[in-house]
Amino acid sequence: MMDGIFLQQVINGLTLGSVYGLIAIGYTMVYGIIGMINFAHGEVYMISAYLAAISLALLSYFGVESFPLLILGTLLFTVFVTGVYGWVIERIAYKPLRNSTRLAPLISAIGVSLILQNYAQIAQGSRQQGIPTLLSGGLRFEIGTGFVQITYTKIFILVAAFVGMALLTYIIKYTKLGRMCRATQQDRKMASILGINTDRVISYVFIIGAAMAALAGVLITVNYGTFDFYAGFVIGIKAFTAAVLGGIGSLPGAMLGGILLGVSESLFSGVINSDYKDVFSFSLLVLILIFRPQGLLGRPLVAKV
Repeated sequence: MMDGIFLQQVINGLTLGSVYGLIAIGYTMVYGIIGMINFAHGEVYMISAYLAAISLALLSYFGVESFPLLILGTLLFTVFVTGVYGWVIERIAYKPLRNSTRLAPLISAIGVSLILQNYAQIAQGSRQQGIPTLLSGGLRFEIGTGFVQITYTKIFILVAAFVGMALLTYIIKYTKLGRMCRATQQDRKMASILGINTDRVISYVFIIGAAMAALAGVLITVNYGTFDFYAGFVIGIKAFTAAVLGGIGSLPGAMLGGILLGVSESLFSGVINSDYKDVFSFSLLVLILIFRPQGLLGRPLVAKV
């Protein structure tokens, strides 16, 4: 029986962790490029959840009922609009303060976070919103005297998260944009001297991070079906924990940290107590920052001379 519970919680954790990893990518890419944390990133995810619901409502209104068409249309709309949000945040909250003290962009990002929260609350109301189930059914496996069940929705989330991460990895490793991003990350001043428009690269990084958050927003909305204007705060901090755990600045580290956090949180909820799962996640963040601040795959910062 315990084997079945353990495996079920691992499956739940993999699903949740893959979404944490997608959101963590936004934190780790921005930090890798400009060395700052975008604390408005959780609210970008929250906005994407509302956009996903609006897109689904519009598509259903026009008679689209097929799940592949619904999810494809929702993803395209949500990723595009959320990418615009990411670009606007970079232009308003970060670019004017890029050469100021490190504290100024942090305060600016927190301000943007509060603005987006209140904007969503005023525009959509403070009550919890929801969408109907889009994909029902699943697979069930007998394990000893118990069983393990994985829904088709969770399978879709795992596949979509893997595809999204694989596509981003290909872009960063094998495309011109990826080479410009890596060059800007290594030495922004030298990259600019060599003819790379680093301002544009930084904007692209914010857009890519927002797109990954949008993918996560669609996946979580489809899985849980509910969200509200405050949804981005807690999941944003957890995604930040995942980024730090894996090594902030490392794309593989972001996904690894997300998976580890999701699985450990799910096991804690199933074996110990689900009421304290957030306490567990935030305690893990404190321990990481104390004992291994560079994360599992991160490298200690080396001063350039």
